[in-house]
Amino acid sequence: MGAALFLFRSVVGGVFMGLANLVPGISGGTMLLAVGIYPQFISGVADVSTFRFRPQVILMLACVGGAAAVGVAGGAGLVSGALERAPWAMYSLFIGLTLGGVPLLWRAVQPIDRTIVVSAAAAIVVMALLATGDAEQVGADGGGGGAGATLLLIIAGTAGGAAMILPGVSGAYLLLILGQYRTIIDAVAVAADGARAADITAAAASAGVLAPVAIGVAVGVIGVSNVVRVLLARYERVTHGFLLGLLLGAVLGLWPFGDTAPPGWQFGAGATLAVGGFALSWGISRLGNR
Repeated sequence: MGAALFLFRSVVGGVFMGLANLVPGISGGTMLLAVGIYPQFISGVADVSTFRFRPQVILMLACVGGAAAVGVAGGAGLVSGALERAPWAMYSLFIGLTLGGVPLLWRAVQPIDRTIVVSAAAAIVVMALLATGDAEQVGADGGGGGAGATLLLIIAGTAGGAAMILPGVSGAYLLLILGQYRTIIDAVAVAADGARAADITAAAASAGVLAPVAIGVAVGVIGVSNVVRVLLARYERVTHGFLLGLLLGAVLGLWPFGDTAPPGWQFGAGATLAVGGFALSWGISRLGNR
């Protein structure tokens, strides 16, 4: 039963990760942390990248990766539309999903000491700086072609892959800064629509964008996972404290109502969505835990 529950958490965490990577400001790694499978995922990717294959690890990675792909493909159009129509609702939900992982990490960092406080505070400061910084694109969305555009897509994929592993760092936000967010999300939507309609030509039309991005994602995920695994092994308490700070600090960039005071009904609805998201991710993180 324990193994089945862990695989269930892996699937749900993968779906959350895929959806989160579609939203600027949301971290896919945070979602894995929230449902309680982050260390296992990091260790699994690092094992596979060094050619150590274990059936249970392969199964876990397949569950996370496959579910994330389904989340991205199925959610690209939905998330884009929801962000356009009701961004406050989406960000309220993700605040709850993010904070749902705090109780699990809070238990992991006990007893609280100076190491935990300093490392968590440092992470919160980092997230505060990211939240208040102005994103300026270094490239223009869409357009372009040739080797330069392909290289930029690989770089964007590497940045996005690294952000999948680092809680608190948004892959979509980095793509936005690099000017590739709309190009990539449009290509994903086209490929998904083509696959659903069994239109191979339409699906293949996006390969020029998605193939170099996939190469970059693999590089980013493998590279960062090995670094994080070393940190967890050698500096466990510092790393756990920093991860807790990232989880708490991520909320700073997710305030759903901008600079204006929301109407009462909107604030209430946002709070309800946040509570629901918290209950969902906290409940999932509890499954199979002793």
